[in-house]
Amino acid sequence: MSGRASRRDVLKTLAATGIAGSVPLVGARAGEPPLFRDVAAEAGLDFHHFNGATGRHYMPEIMGAGVALFDYDNDGDLDIYLVQGTRLDLTGKLLSPPPPGWKPGNRLFKNLLAETGELRFVDVTEKAGVGHVGYGMGVAVGDYDNDGLLDLYVTNFGHNVLYHNNGNGTFTDVTQEAGVDDPRWSTSAAWVDFDGDGYLDLFVCNYVDFTVEGNRACSSPAGAPSYCTPKAYRAVPCRLFRNMRNGKFEDVSDASRISSSYGPALGVVCADFNGDGRTDIFVANDTAANRLWLNQGDGTFRESALEMGVAYSMEGLAKAGMGVTLADVENSGAQVLLVTNLTREGVTVHRGDTRGQFDDVTVQFGLLQPTFANTGFGTQWFDYDKDGWLDLFIANGGVTILGSERSDVSPYAQRKQLFHNEGRGKRFRETSQSGGPVFQIDEISRAAAFGDIDNDGAMDMVVTNTNGPVRLLRNQAGGRRHWLTVKLESPKTNRFGIGSRVAVIRRGQDVLWRRVATDSSYLSANDVRAHFGLGDQADIEAVLVHWPDGSEERFETLKADRIVTLRQGSGKK
Repeated sequence: MSGRASRRDVLKTLAATGIAGSVPLVGARAGEPPLFRDVAAEAGLDFHHFNGATGRHYMPEIMGAGVALFDYDNDGDLDIYLVQGTRLDLTGKLLSPPPPGWKPGNRLFKNLLAETGELRFVDVTEKAGVGHVGYGMGVAVGDYDNDGLLDLYVTNFGHNVLYHNNGNGTFTDVTQEAGVDDPRWSTSAAWVDFDGDGYLDLFVCNYVDFTVEGNRACSSPAGAPSYCTPKAYRAVPCRLFRNMRNGKFEDVSDASRISSSYGPALGVVCADFNGDGRTDIFVANDTAANRLWLNQGDGTFRESALEMGVAYSMEGLAKAGMGVTLADVENSGAQVLLVTNLTREGVTVHRGDTRGQFDDVTVQFGLLQPTFANTGFGTQWFDYDKDGWLDLFIANGGVTILGSERSDVSPYAQRKQLFHNEGRGKRFRETSQSGGPVFQIDEISRAAAFGDIDNDGAMDMVVTNTNGPVRLLRNQAGGRRHWLTVKLESPKTNRFGIGSRVAVIRRGQDVLWRRVATDSSYLSANDVRAHFGLGDQADIEAVLVHWPDGSEERFETLKADRIVTLRQGSGKK
């Protein structure tokens, strides 16, 4: 891990590494509204993350925390769950006490859009029973018992929590009954049906063996006290829990071979990387080689990151992998994997081919130079302007202090970044300056979750900040372009169709593919619905769904500019 560098430092390093030129920023055109507007305060999303820092530099203080976008009450709009920190040092003086009115523990905010027609949130944490107080890290969303209700798994520095959705606005802590706890430092998690039995299993990323009692004294490059890198501690294995379909899970970490190779894990994304019809698991590791677990179809996985080309950067380096996102960003059917890294590393972008082999295309995509000065965490490929091409967002924030920054009031704060996909064979263009005032604020941003919060057809996002306020970025960029949002229902596979692939087919246009999942980004859970920007043409020939059980259905006579629910078994074979 590393922190924010000054622009002068970064330019020196760019020159030294042969990356010529300065980092370009594209400004907003005169008279155009900003692409996004932070509406957290006006919408009632009152949340301030608290990390409990006292100056002793405990590693968890700088790493969290997460956010989930999910419709917990099935009323058709997205609710928000935010993960909170607490104090690790009970004796030291707080560097930044929480603001007046601050409430401890995780918080659940209900979206009142369906009831009132207005984007407004109300805190229902106490009623719902999901206000766990701990040193929170991440959250994963999935319906593990196929009852049509989305459940919550919360990771912590310490014991994790599984909340079962009761369907009446409340949740029950079933962690011990289900057998999915992990007392170590867990980070991101993902729900994935790895064995194809129609029930979601659970993958949990674990980081390092840090303890408060074993905290080590580390220094910045200039010699000032600083947070350690993960190399100061030992990595611990990730966990895989198999769903037994009776409310209980079996730890198959050893039997599946997942625990046989590991690094300090921070990001996870589950998808079919090699085209064999089975869901694989990619793990982004901090300062160690990434892992790609190929599903063998017999309950085991084979680690194949090196042979598939996603273990290292093009220089053969293990970077500080944090956030991760995967999608067909070129509308070619090929998957593109992006991993966020440290200041002076830049993001890493891997493009897959039809054989499942990946090449580093970071420079070709134009993303190395503009990300070189920042430390990235939450990230996602998403179509913010509905033109049919997936764009990119990165939440940035440092983790330690470089020499030139040691006297800054907020030495870890950085700016968020937004990039526009210029189309087939073209590069990404940074549009952060057009993003709105929130993109001009230096913050210690971490998690980012994505979904259409107001159901207007444009993708919004929620961004968390370490020891800072949450940001609800409402999309203003879509204009009159067309769109389609697809929700899946399956009586044969897992209820929400997680692991499916959905395509929108249009005459004379690119086929648009999306992955149905809630994972990726960093410590976050995204909207389970698949979103498609359609550009200026509203005509849809068909929607094709590849279900997790291998079956395929075609749905016709669908209209644009609406949210549709597609039920397995009701389409054409």
